[in-house]
Amino acid sequence: MVDTVKPAGTSEEVKPRSVRVVLMALMIAMLLAMLDNMIIGTAMPTIVGELGGLEHLSWVVTAYTLATAASTPIWGKIGDMYGRKGSFLTSIVIFLIGSALSGMAQDMFQLIGFRAVQGLGAGGLMVGVMAIIGDLIPPRERGKYQGMMAGVMALAMIGGPLVGGTITDHWGWRWSFYINLPLGVVALAMVTAVLHLPKKRSQGKIDYLGAALLTVAITSTVLVTTWGGNEYAWGSVEILGLIAVGVLSTAAFLYAETKAAEPVMPLHIFRSRNFTLMSVIGFLVGFAMFGGVLYLPLFQQSVQGASATNSGLLLLPMLLSMMVVSLIAGRVTTSSGKYKMFPIAGGALMVVGMFLLATMDTGTTRLVSGLYMAVLGAGLGFLMQITMLVAQNSVEMKDMGVASSSATLFRTLGGSFGVALMGSLFTARVTDTMSERLGPEAADAAGSAQLDAASLAKLPEAVRDAYQHAVAAGTHSAFLLGAAIAVLGFAAAWFVKEVPLRGAGPAAPAESAGGGKAAPAAQESLAH
Repeated sequence: MVDTVKPAGTSEEVKPRSVRVVLMALMIAMLLAMLDNMIIGTAMPTIVGELGGLEHLSWVVTAYTLATAASTPIWGKIGDMYGRKGSFLTSIVIFLIGSALSGMAQDMFQLIGFRAVQGLGAGGLMVGVMAIIGDLIPPRERGKYQGMMAGVMALAMIGGPLVGGTITDHWGWRWSFYINLPLGVVALAMVTAVLHLPKKRSQGKIDYLGAALLTVAITSTVLVTTWGGNEYAWGSVEILGLIAVGVLSTAAFLYAETKAAEPVMPLHIFRSRNFTLMSVIGFLVGFAMFGGVLYLPLFQQSVQGASATNSGLLLLPMLLSMMVVSLIAGRVTTSSGKYKMFPIAGGALMVVGMFLLATMDTGTTRLVSGLYMAVLGAGLGFLMQITMLVAQNSVEMKDMGVASSSATLFRTLGGSFGVALMGSLFTARVTDTMSERLGPEAADAAGSAQLDAASLAKLPEAVRDAYQHAVAAGTHSAFLLGAAIAVLGFAAAWFVKEVPLRGAGPAAPAESAGGGKAAPAAQESLAH
């Protein structure tokens, strides 16, 4: 019989075996949320070939991303108010329903709608994993589990494209969605059987106005970063209108949160210096990581001639470095209770790694680019889980859900901004370099071959050479921007205050909103 798991801070002893079982279920759920987009990316050409609707292709990804980002803070608050376990299981069920419906889609519009349902569940998966870990494992002990989370991320990024290609080739694209069902059922069964949290139901009401305003603000922001420079020019009426909506809805949201009895994102958590700094650093980590994940394979495919089929493997040096360093940092944090050195070291390595990547050109070998990626990966490894750990340690237990969701949201938004701004610089530099080398007309003629390895191989040697130089110039600009942004993270890390981590015994006090100490609600009961 499997022991059940009780939350940290209760009189019940947490059995190591039980924790491992729950963590395995949580890692499966985390893998579901992260793996999905990686798998779908390789199946997209086949999906378009069967369903048509090429002009709506971007919405298959955008709908998922929007729903995930918009629902993330709401899931966190629901978990705080009505119970972590119930909200987490609900998010898994919604994700699986979205997956099944997506696999049965008969046209592109159905697929886009069902992907939004899937993204709605995915928002709860990521927050639920982080918040439940925050409930079960004291911050002092949480570090040694960081390697597991980094390993899941590496597995998703490396294995996703390979699994997606294999499934699409042998079973058909619909199984790219159906593959989620057995994994999700296993996670559901394990969490239901093993995880038991004390019952409680909040008497407060959900802040529907705040949730609606926050959803509008997030949606506007994501659409600006997704459409700006791609679907619409940055100075177009559509983009400027979205920016205006985003600014106004954000201002209205901040005002509404000061009046709400149970705000969906309590503003008092940002009075904690550490929490605010971790939110900023998390945003910058997302900016660097998602930009790197997008443009590193592009450089290696277009300039170094690597195969697109193995694009996930191209990131192996960065991801392995990130996983190993994250594991080491977690172990040191657990044994010493010290962590301030890691954001500083991570910020420094992220700056150096981004700058080294910005120096790559058409003569850079795969070995050299791999070493540069390893440096960036080490920086991300120091930062990825430490930011979540310190953010959770900076709030009381009753705010664990909103702390986890806020940290996740800022990282997601950082990724959106990173991809958008680095993408704009990249596109502009590629266009300029092609025009300089071939002239405007030839550059336009070659434009259709961008990012397509098969088309590039068919181009005349002079045009192909010009394009490779253009891609190298584009990645130089993109990574140089990443290095400049990383400097801000390095600077912010110096202001982190080393507040003792709550341990497995008598809990160390959490940092209060005013920067002092506040007794954590370690005995706070949570609903099923």
